[in-house]
Amino acid sequence: MDGIKDKVAIVTGGATIIGAAVAAALHARGASVVIADIDKEGGERVAAGLGEGARFIATDITDDAQIEACVSGTVAAHGGVDILVNLACSYVDDGLESTRQDWNQSLAVNVVGAVMMSKACRPHMIARGGGAIVNFSSISAKVAQTGRWLYPVGKAAVAQLTRSMAMDLAGDGIRVNSVSPGWTWSRVMDELSQGNRAKTDKVAAPFHMLGRVGDPEEVAQGVVFLCSAQASFITGADLPVDGGYSAMGPEQGVPAIPLLAQ
Repeated sequence: MDGIKDKVAIVTGGATIIGAAVAAALHARGASVVIADIDKEGGERVAAGLGEGARFIATDITDDAQIEACVSGTVAAHGGVDILVNLACSYVDDGLESTRQDWNQSLAVNVVGAVMMSKACRPHMIARGGGAIVNFSSISAKVAQTGRWLYPVGKAAVAQLTRSMAMDLAGDGIRVNSVSPGWTWSRVMDELSQGNRAKTDKVAAPFHMLGRVGDPEEVAQGVVFLCSAQASFITGADLPVDGGYSAMGPEQGVPAIPLLAQ
């Protein structure tokens, strides 16, 4: 994929497993990458692993001063900003029992943080002749999931936000798209399954046409594509990287009609 080499990218949530894969994929194609995360130890480890052209900037995306420091630090170190990946998110969600504080914190990270980071990057992208923003939505934006209210609502908002941003930033030469991952191997899955990927794939199989969870690197490839020259005429779109999850209906992959004859 062309058009990534010598670009400057900020990846929020870059210390996570998926974020690190996105950062690595961009860096491998010649981009300078800034890991923006609240996880200092993890962020420094990811940046060190990538080597030259990668750095960590501690950033809480619910704090506008820290967002501005991240963007200005990126510009000072690398000369500008071309790519922004809004990946950082909060998984805090207790459904109906969630408090107002829970809602405010969740939306502050999952929606408002992405807006404020994009707003801070915009003038620097304009100065470079345009740019690309990739927001992280989710399959959770489109379906009901038991006991989950905050995260799906936030991700649904991101999907609409992406369309609105794409409309208003098109004149600046900034393309805005989103990715919607399906179940993807992550810290939560690793911890819950005690590192058992085979078990995780088995649990996920009925909900994904491809019969497994995704690899972080597979999601990263979708992000890189949307940032690349090959996606030059794509904006306001959502790319499902979900193994067929969003296309599969409630009958899943099992023939249901024959059951009527049993």
